[in-house]
Amino acid sequence: MTTPPSPLPGQSTVSAGRAVQAATWSVFAVFFLNGFNFASWASRLPAVRDALGLSEGSMGLLLLFAAVGSLLALPLAGMVVQRIGASRAVLLFAAVNVAGLVVAVTGVSQGSVDVVRAGLFLFGIGTGVWDAAMNIEGAAVEQRLGKAIMPRFHAGFSFGTMAGAGVGALAALAAVPVQWHLAAALALSLLGVVWCVRSFLPAGDVQTDAPPSGAEDAAGEDPATAVHSSKGARSALAAWREPRTLLIGLVVLAAALTEGAANDWVGLAVVDGFGTSDAMGAVGLGIFLTAMTGMRLLGTGLLDRFGRVAVLRISAGLAFVGLLVFTLVPTLWVALVGVVLWGMGAALGFPVGMSAASDDPAHAAVRVSVVSTIGYSAFFVGPPLIGFLAEHIGGYRPALLVIAVPLVIGLLVVNAAKPLPTAAGGGGAAAH
Repeated sequence: MTTPPSPLPGQSTVSAGRAVQAATWSVFAVFFLNGFNFASWASRLPAVRDALGLSEGSMGLLLLFAAVGSLLALPLAGMVVQRIGASRAVLLFAAVNVAGLVVAVTGVSQGSVDVVRAGLFLFGIGTGVWDAAMNIEGAAVEQRLGKAIMPRFHAGFSFGTMAGAGVGALAALAAVPVQWHLAAALALSLLGVVWCVRSFLPAGDVQTDAPPSGAEDAAGEDPATAVHSSKGARSALAAWREPRTLLIGLVVLAAALTEGAANDWVGLAVVDGFGTSDAMGAVGLGIFLTAMTGMRLLGTGLLDRFGRVAVLRISAGLAFVGLLVFTLVPTLWVALVGVVLWGMGAALGFPVGMSAASDDPAHAAVRVSVVSTIGYSAFFVGPPLIGFLAEHIGGYRPALLVIAVPLVIGLLVVNAAKPLPTAAGGGGAAAH
């Protein structure tokens, strides 16, 4: 049973409830816009590849620049949010995200790979910090609501990717130049972010909503006193020494590889593997994103009923079967059924990992930063590895089989995502 949000000092219970509901919808919208930006770019990758004349391996190396930007920025994300607040961090780095994509598509129009690389590096910096900041804000809202709502926020991201992929498919079908398509989409997205962050929770509420005094976290520290030592013992460096946080990072890494490989390569794999059009490649990506979105909408109910560990195991199984079907069958429509299973299986690993890292709100910012950094390393390894394999073994589809390895590794460590004893009030509904 969900308890009403507790009021902040000087705030009535009714006002507190309205503020949390407004923050809930604003966080959902910000997740949507983050996904929309990503899919607007990803849906036009076949056109980008053709405009630049790149091979499979070269495309993998190109996409690597975004991952490098994210990996360099993410370790600092928790400290950025602690210093300027989640709303300002989201707004600032959403602007960096948009600026990076504008530079990238300018490079595409000029046929300059170096300009595209620079834009993707900037895009990666913006994406990484924006992603971590919105997850930290989402975790704060989840704690205030007292139920596992993070999958629904990530469903917002998936709705955004569906919208971005859909618009991208239409743009590709109408032969709209990539730069004009992206310029219009990104301008609307940034305006949306500016509007949404105004309804985020107060900055202090994101950082100080600590469990009751006297309870100890997994590292043996009293969370009530840890709130005041976030720049000391519970710094970002200290979080890197916590076994539970690192294992959750592995769960998220496996999920990010499973999801990211599809985001980057399903469109190209459909086009090249079945000799079909760029528009059908965008449709294939849209099918994956739709399946993932549906599963994320079901996620809160599944977590409440079965718990984190069982849901993560089922998810890994679905992703494994779907991956095998997509990569091995010779018929397009059957392969697209595999895409559906793959999307369902990829849906919950990342949001559940973010919730697990945020079980103790006093340490949520630095732990989410650590887990996000580990997860985003998937985007550092995945694009060049799959691109290299595709170039040497005959296509994107067989190369994607390599994702089965992290799926198995993630399955072996899912017990790390069990809720902490102190998490019974927020996200604890998912504990079994």
